[in-house]
Amino acid sequence: MRTMPTKLSGVIVALTVLAYLLPSAFVQAQERDANLRKQALKLNEVTGKDAQLGEERSLLKDKAHAKKLVAEAVRMADEKPQPFNHTATQILGILAIGVKDYGAAEKFYRLQLDQAKQLRSAKGLVTAYYKLIPLNLAKRKYAQAEKLCAEASQNKAILSALQNLELDNDEKTAKDLKELKAFISFVLEEQIRAIAQQDVDRAIKFIDRLLQDNSDGWLALDLKGIAYRLGGKHEEALKVYQDEIRRLDADNDLKKKDKDKQLDEIHYSLSGVYIELGDVEKAAKELKALLAKHPDHPTYNNDLGYVWADHDMNLAESEKLIRKALAEDRKLRQKDNPDLKPEEIKDRGAYLDSLGWVLYKQKKYVEAKRYLRQAVQNTLEDEDNESIEIYDHLGDVLVALGQKAEAVAAWKKGVEVAGDSKRDQRRKEEVQKKIKANE
Repeated sequence: MRTMPTKLSGVIVALTVLAYLLPSAFVQAQERDANLRKQALKLNEVTGKDAQLGEERSLLKDKAHAKKLVAEAVRMADEKPQPFNHTATQILGILAIGVKDYGAAEKFYRLQLDQAKQLRSAKGLVTAYYKLIPLNLAKRKYAQAEKLCAEASQNKAILSALQNLELDNDEKTAKDLKELKAFISFVLEEQIRAIAQQDVDRAIKFIDRLLQDNSDGWLALDLKGIAYRLGGKHEEALKVYQDEIRRLDADNDLKKKDKDKQLDEIHYSLSGVYIELGDVEKAAKELKALLAKHPDHPTYNNDLGYVWADHDMNLAESEKLIRKALAEDRKLRQKDNPDLKPEEIKDRGAYLDSLGWVLYKQKKYVEAKRYLRQAVQNTLEDEDNESIEIYDHLGDVLVALGQKAEAVAAWKKGVEVAGDSKRDQRRKEEVQKKIKANE
């Protein structure tokens, strides 16, 4: 009796084993999908803001599972009829953002919007627009963001709710009226941002048309300052902000508290304009004046520390300011999220970047690398847009440590995430030169 060749025998054995295992694997996959589907449908039963927030936090603790849940929910959302109510779509939208699936996030927020339109629910519409508009701006879909803003500002259900609240005008509805007015302001400002990213001159005309008789008032000037900055016209931005300060000083109808708050915002904007114009001294002067009024403000501490560090000035003091920014921001986050343990509070990527950069300037490269790596990680986990600046800084630190291949990889990642702004594009050109010099 002839025996079968060894290799062929091995293949047959392998196929036999595979045939035995395949049904089991298929059943397991079906069970996983069924469990995910069941979990997704369970989200329809969540009621109340606290319960919703708790569900979101719980699910996002396991990002890998949350990603699978989102993917299954996307498939389910294509069913006719789709199986999710407005609470489920809200939670799924947050989960999608948390796992960086922006396409899925937009899908769920669109479902929210459609559900709110069917119900003519002003509250539901506001919630959906609040999510969709920033998402499109963050992904640089400026024309789409502009369209959404125009749609929101002209929505009949929202305008009707606003009119009814203004007619009631009692203590019971005062909070709702304030929130709805804030939403309208948010929409118009985001619309200006979206237009300015496409055509700054069209944005200025939009502001003039929007405010008409008040087109030269301090509010119009503030909006024009935003438009000019986004359009890279910093000289024009400087002039309108200076004019706005004069007009605010002359406004006797505005409450002192509101006037002071607006003036702080203008002076902070001016610090950014001066940086873009290359006037570090004036930028630092604006930030120091703000810190004199608000010594514990995280942003002011961080920005002054970074401005000095970036220009090799007052490095020891810069480090102190940035570390204070991190500490104060941590306090604020703990206050806003009392249920979180201190170790669960992640430092802001932008502040960690500042700390890494000032340490680099002091030639503390190993420590700088640690903070910049964490800056990248926390930026991703906090759902912020990735920054070419952080990757550029990390690349410089890695070169200083003799790790050129890793530096080039970091710079290439920075080029990938560079934004459309003139500032990002300038940095992109600089980074590309570094890549070429170090490859």
